[in-house]
Amino acid sequence: QAEEELKAAWSQQAGQLREMEHRERLLRSDVQRAGEQLECFKTQVMQVCSPSAAGSTGKPVTEQQVIEKVRQISDENQQSHEREKSLQKELSSRLAKEREVSANIEVFKSSLQKLQ
Repeated sequence: QAEEELKAAWSQQAGQLREMEHRERLLRSDVQRAGEQLECFKTQVMQVCSPSAAGSTGKPVTEQQVIEKVRQISDENQQSHEREKSLQKELSSRLAKEREVSANIEVFKSSLQKLQ
């Protein structure tokens, strides 16, 4: 009876071991697939950010390269927004001056007509 119990326990543990091995293979497969997807994503990001740099060396794109490129684009975007604000201010100022000059011209025309 003890031998039967040991065989049953052994069989149960062997089944658990096979199940664990199966899960490990699935996890390894998932990790490999995720790694491949990450590499593909990094390459796509670099192609969008810098088409000439992506894949030109034949080496895989590193996460640091992607981070630096995204940071660079973010900085450029911020500078562009600041420049846009500055140009909007300048445009508003010039429009205000133009309206003032137009108003002065109208006053001048009106004065001229009165003199004639």
